[in-house]
Amino acid sequence: MITRRTFLAGTTLANGALGAVAARGWLLGVAVAEPGGASGAGSVRTSVTSQGTAQGAEPAAPHLDLSRGDRYSGVPWATRSPVLAQQGMAATEQPLASLIAIDILKQGGSAVDAAIAANAAIGFMQPVLNGIGGDLFAIVWDPRARRLSGYNGSGRAPMGRDLARMKAEVAAAWRRAGLPEHEHIPPVGSLPVTVPGAVDAWFALHDRFGRLPMTEVLRPAIRYARGGFPVTELIAQYWQANMAAFEREKALIEELDNARATYLIDGRAPVEGQIFRNPHLADTLDEIARGGRDVFYKGEIARRIDRYFKRIGGDLRYADFAAHRGEWVAPLAVNYRGYDVHELPPNGQGGAVLQMLQILKGFDLRRMGAGSADALTVMIEAKRLVYEDLAKWYADPRFVEVPMKALLSDEYAARRRSLIDPHRARPDIGPGDPRLAEGDTIYLTAADRDGMMVSLIQSNYRGMGSGLVPDGLGFMFQDRGELYSLDPRAANVYAPGKRPFHTIIPGFVTRDGEPFLSFGVMGGDMQPQGHVQVLTNIIDFGMNVQVAGDAARWRHSGGSEPTGERSSGVGTVEMESGFDPAVKRELARRGYAIAAGSGSFGGYQAIRWDAKQRVYWGASEMRKDGEALGY
Repeated sequence: MITRRTFLAGTTLANGALGAVAARGWLLGVAVAEPGGASGAGSVRTSVTSQGTAQGAEPAAPHLDLSRGDRYSGVPWATRSPVLAQQGMAATEQPLASLIAIDILKQGGSAVDAAIAANAAIGFMQPVLNGIGGDLFAIVWDPRARRLSGYNGSGRAPMGRDLARMKAEVAAAWRRAGLPEHEHIPPVGSLPVTVPGAVDAWFALHDRFGRLPMTEVLRPAIRYARGGFPVTELIAQYWQANMAAFEREKALIEELDNARATYLIDGRAPVEGQIFRNPHLADTLDEIARGGRDVFYKGEIARRIDRYFKRIGGDLRYADFAAHRGEWVAPLAVNYRGYDVHELPPNGQGGAVLQMLQILKGFDLRRMGAGSADALTVMIEAKRLVYEDLAKWYADPRFVEVPMKALLSDEYAARRRSLIDPHRARPDIGPGDPRLAEGDTIYLTAADRDGMMVSLIQSNYRGMGSGLVPDGLGFMFQDRGELYSLDPRAANVYAPGKRPFHTIIPGFVTRDGEPFLSFGVMGGDMQPQGHVQVLTNIIDFGMNVQVAGDAARWRHSGGSEPTGERSSGVGTVEMESGFDPAVKRELARRGYAIAAGSGSFGGYQAIRWDAKQRVYWGASEMRKDGEALGY
């Protein structure tokens, strides 16, 4: 069962994560979960001073003995009711970005215009998660054609570096850093950098679905980048942690001075409420707005990037940018209890959502009950089975055959479902390298008065990215290439011009040929798990769009990885504090290793369309800083 658990400042930290958080001085009004044995449950105590340091003493501020008040409508543990509107809606991780999207809609812009405007603004306001140095995927409901279109905006590896050279450079990078050699691409520096696809995706989407000129669409982001914005609470924490991580890993980063100059204020990461500006990014966005996509991929920006990588000894070149093009793709779909759920095909992991739903539709989750041990057991086991397939098959389909039709078939789902014992964990499917859990991403969705709906996700992958900021351009390159395997037998093995396995996935649901839900849950390998939890909350358990996101989440880490690691054992299930402690104990008895939540449960935004009333229902993630707005 999911129980109510009140907490202060909207954050609960597992006791095991306390040391790392306290070391960064993050503890400002945070409730810390005491260890609770195998279940990971326990009481909540406040351990904070007004200076934000953990002391284990009496609170320094009088309000710290209080928790939040009660709700008098709807589900008592929900954070708020859904936002309802008729003309347009936007749900993003940043309230200012949501307002930008609404302003664009009011100016006559389409949902795609609004989504691009919000994405550009978030790239400035939340560089710890995304930006024009990263990739982008989107699904668009076209109300005129009455169909969905998907766009894969992921970039490719440099053409001038083959597998043998990559392996040699990886070994040399670890040696230069004085670190033990790993058969994995480092998480920072030039080796994990692939061509960023976000700007191409903006213009591809805009060419097909935009209404306003790009100079108008990008104007709000340019204005904020010049004038500044006050950094929000969660992003300030991420910012501090990311810049500290770069300093620890600087031996792997060819050049870090540009990142320091761009993202630090007087040598320090900005704190909550401090004004951050990025004039170089404003100039870059202005060039893109006036010059179009080609200024980024074939013009002066691409040439400056080429000079930068030559200067630092990286392999990415002008020719790699000039050759880049994303692609329009047909979304995959399965029917789950009368709802058609749509995800994008590989090189992304969206198919894993559909595989899990194919397995789960053979179980009566409603009868089992939300948050029950039985429902959680079959969901976790479905996840474990599907992620084995993900590790083996999911890769760039231009380089390998990905048998998605067979993987999504009813026959294959039945065979996989037969491996699940609803009352215990299988011991022979287990953990691998947990790196996919560390992806950092933003998700947003927008809808306009004509019925167009956009599901958009964008990311630099791990944290802020590679640590590399090209001279004078104001953005950081992604580190998505860390997810290639170096095993020549693997589907996801590195190759020149190949796209890596991708974690970011937009979601969409239709019903009876009408749009029903545009949604996403960002966060590395949490994304398919989060999609399935939100969908079952809505479809099986009858929750509204906001409650479905507020409900306590679980995250299983373990299983084989697309980067080549194999698995053994059961792995670990992190569970938020809203689950019944008795359920946690029962899951531990069934063979799962249960841990308290560390915060890696993703970030959710959603817009539901009520076709009968013609009303949009918006929801935003209470674990983030965002907001849904409509008009």
